[in-house]
Amino acid sequence: MDMNIAGRRVLITGASQGIGEGLARAFAREGCRVSLVAPTADRLATLAHELRSTYDVNVDTFALDMTTPGAITDIVGFARDADIFVNNAGAIPGGTLWDVNEDEWRRGWQLEVFGYINLTRAMYTEMKSRGRGVILNNIGSGGQNFDFNYIAGSTGNAALMAFTCARGGRSLEDGIRVVGVNPEPVATERIAKVLKGHAARLLGDEARSDELLSNYPLGRAATVEEIANLFVYLASPHSSYTTGTVITVDGGITSKRSVA
Repeated sequence: MDMNIAGRRVLITGASQGIGEGLARAFAREGCRVSLVAPTADRLATLAHELRSTYDVNVDTFALDMTTPGAITDIVGFARDADIFVNNAGAIPGGTLWDVNEDEWRRGWQLEVFGYINLTRAMYTEMKSRGRGVILNNIGSGGQNFDFNYIAGSTGNAALMAFTCARGGRSLEDGIRVVGVNPEPVATERIAKVLKGHAARLLGDEARSDELLSNYPLGRAATVEEIANLFVYLASPHSSYTTGTVITVDGGITSKRSVA
């Protein structure tokens, strides 16, 4: 299916690894001009070279620590004319209420919660002036499956889900769509690290982390490509009536809960 987004500019934060890297490839494959933001210049440069060589598309990169003062203004200056914007940067620390102290909690939320909110505010304003645009928030199912062992993340994700629905509920009035995606678990370096930690704690050996995958639907995590393809579809005109909602991709884990 032709997504009809060739030539559009796509701004992606947290774009140098994991889902962000997959998003960059997926949009480049559709012929989009991709604008990538991440703190690591060398990884961005490597990815940009690959995308240009493989898909013959324009690639812009901006190496930036998004927690620094003025970062939001800098990103808008870098790609204010983006047609599609994907909030993807962030990693809220895991742990219980007593494992995550106030400073750690605030640092995690500064990037993933307030970062999403502030960048949405800024990019939405730019898109509104043109009367069109798509904002996609990569959130996480911790906002639905509340986890005391991931309390800062569960709370932050729930806030971002509410934020996405609240803004997206009226965004079509400005010609803009705002949609969230809750992907989890996804086969990235991050989930591999998490599983090793769980295996060490539960099985006494981090090398047995593959055994924990048997508990997931189909015995595996979602692939990055599966998640990235959904983002591309949601960004496309084929999904022009989708806004103010959050789509969960977890193999049915959330819906598997039972009252009996």
